[in-house]
Amino acid sequence: MTKFSDLNLAPKVLKAIAETGYDTPTPIQAGAIAPALEGRDVLGIAQTGTGKTAAFTLPMITLLGRGRARARMPRSLVLAPTRELAAQVAENFDAYAKYTKLTRALLIGGTSFKDQDKIIDKGVDVLIATPGRLLDHLERGKLILTDVKIMVVDEADRMLDMGFIPDIEEIFKRTPFTRQTLFFSATMAPEIERITNTFLSNPAKIEVARAATTNVNIKQGVVMFKGSSKPKEPAEKRDLLRKLIDAEGEACTNAIIFCNRKSDVDIVAKSLNKHGYQAAPIHGDLDQSHRTKTLDKFRDNDLRILVASDVAARGLDIPAVTHVFNFDVPSHAEDYVHRIGRTGRAGRTGTAIMICSPRDEKNLEDVERLVNQPIPRLDVPGGKAAPTSAPAEAAGETTEEKPKRTRSRRKPEPKAETPKAQEPAVVEAKEEAPAREQKPREDRSRGGRGRGNDRRDTGPKIVGMGEDTPAFIALSFAERAKN
Repeated sequence: MTKFSDLNLAPKVLKAIAETGYDTPTPIQAGAIAPALEGRDVLGIAQTGTGKTAAFTLPMITLLGRGRARARMPRSLVLAPTRELAAQVAENFDAYAKYTKLTRALLIGGTSFKDQDKIIDKGVDVLIATPGRLLDHLERGKLILTDVKIMVVDEADRMLDMGFIPDIEEIFKRTPFTRQTLFFSATMAPEIERITNTFLSNPAKIEVARAATTNVNIKQGVVMFKGSSKPKEPAEKRDLLRKLIDAEGEACTNAIIFCNRKSDVDIVAKSLNKHGYQAAPIHGDLDQSHRTKTLDKFRDNDLRILVASDVAARGLDIPAVTHVFNFDVPSHAEDYVHRIGRTGRAGRTGTAIMICSPRDEKNLEDVERLVNQPIPRLDVPGGKAAPTSAPAEAAGETTEEKPKRTRSRRKPEPKAETPKAQEPAVVEAKEEAPAREQKPREDRSRGGRGRGNDRRDTGPKIVGMGEDTPAFIALSFAERAKN
């Protein structure tokens, strides 16, 4: 079995690895480190949670052991799709480079440009950034990438989903053609393949698992849910989520709940707290300091449940997550692989449970097609997915209202018992109706001119107005005719 000591890593790097408690590399690490140390381009394809971050940080630290960075000219560049993933890469670098003199800078949104400029001006060996913030610095003239010797693109498929591919291409163009490129992705979409063919030169391809496969250590299941009515469905779905959490009992020491929409993240977190569950939201609209604080509490077991959007689905290394709950079926099937990859990490077992509404069934089919296996259907804890009280209350409301409407409509029923006697009255009413209707019209037409006036006395018939022409209009035409 291969060990880190067999991979020609620098002694200082091996010492740092030993202190982290790791001895044996994962398959992606064992496959990627050797060609990376040889200076070759690397294309690594592996599911999330397999140790891709160490697969590029360890050889990068070894290769950068000699040399010194110049101001505003980093020697290596790591691109990550989200702030959290970039911060995690920085933490890994700090842990593995603790016995070296290498410096690094973290360029992410939500932090001060001024503070970042100060670090860049001193010169850094490793620059870790999100594409948007890096381009901001480049456009301000604060960075020069002509001295980049190693460039890493992490979670490339997530970059594609977030629309960063044009930014990645622009950044590639600003780096030297002679750079070494390490490219990592969990899936291999056609657009990702195009990028690798354009910017990688004869890469060593390491594929340790079929693209978009799920970890065998994760027990998966889906609950088919249908609300009693559309207005009540959201509340019933949150009630089902709480039942699923309770059904796992003590086995669910902590959990990440994924929602498709940011608004649902806040609502679900608030609902869980209201019912006595310790939960906090995390999504892209929150301040970076708030997001970092929430993640730290979750890592330190001060927070049991993290309710997240897909900003937290990729690359976050929280090893001891026991459960993942998908409150929604993800819109993109690939996100399912990354979401459930937050559990069952580093050889541990995990559980992933998903709630599927009727409108999400097509997305569920896409997920099962991608992972090439059916997801087991689970029974709803306690029977029906919707609360039993909701349909009963709805039925009670209907029962109370119907008699009221029926009684109000049947008030004239006593008269209907003698229909023959009523027929002449009805006829008479119909015959008298025209006469009654003419009186108010005659009153309106007189305009205070006397009782003897009649609409027929106002002049000849007005063509196009019909026989029932209002008297005041007929009078105006008659006056014009006299003049």
